[in-house]
Amino acid sequence: MSNSLKEIVKERYTTAVKSGGTCGCTPDCCTPDLNVIFMDDDYKKLEGYQEIADHGLGCGLPTKLADIQQGDTVLDLGSGAGNDVFIARRQVGETGKVIGVDFTEAMLEKANENKAKLGFQNVEFVLGDIEELPVATGSVDVVISNCVMNLVPDKNKAYREVFRVLKPGGHFSIADVVLTADLPKGIQEAAEMYAGCISGAIEKKVYMDIIQQAGFRDVKIMKEHKIQLPDELLLKHISMEELNAYRMHESAIMSITINGKRP
Repeated sequence: MSNSLKEIVKERYTTAVKSGGTCGCTPDCCTPDLNVIFMDDDYKKLEGYQEIADHGLGCGLPTKLADIQQGDTVLDLGSGAGNDVFIARRQVGETGKVIGVDFTEAMLEKANENKAKLGFQNVEFVLGDIEELPVATGSVDVVISNCVMNLVPDKNKAYREVFRVLKPGGHFSIADVVLTADLPKGIQEAAEMYAGCISGAIEKKVYMDIIQQAGFRDVKIMKEHKIQLPDELLLKHISMEELNAYRMHESAIMSITINGKRP
């Protein structure tokens, strides 16, 4: 991702947190009349859920599938206003710790505001880039992330960083968006769709290969969910001819949650 696209992403997430709405990992934030379903799960059913930290920016429930234990140190990549961090905190208990990393200053400000309101002591929010995590090598038991890796330009480097910070025997649970085929060029190049995690998506096999090449073992897709984009939204970025070709190929955009272990 170029610096200009990074700024677009940062601006979108800043808008989301300052407006109190959802304008991040959902491409319909500028078209609220269009219903795009990224998740088929309900955050509100999870213990530790805090509504003040939920801006509707996820595409899965990695905390539900991460096998987080009491006393664990958990790292959340792209932690936003703290939604997954606070749920993970409930799972690690008072003896554990949760670290959230995000590159959007406004999100960190909101996360720390939420932390202060809730009075949590074993939670930390850190400004940082997923490609160069400000976290010590071999210091984390579990890494989680929710619909953020698509906003990282170098996914190879990002997953190598996940491997680096995990303790031997540690593991990750990451929710993200992948494709079953290439997207039309117009969608790939649309900046607002990129900020919505769509055109940043890569093919599922390529994505899985990146994880394997980073050194992880026992890599498994724990859950997947097809994301339906309405014609009205796609026609903002591609022609009717391109749309018809896209529909004929039956390519799919999937929300998946992947688990893997560091040997």
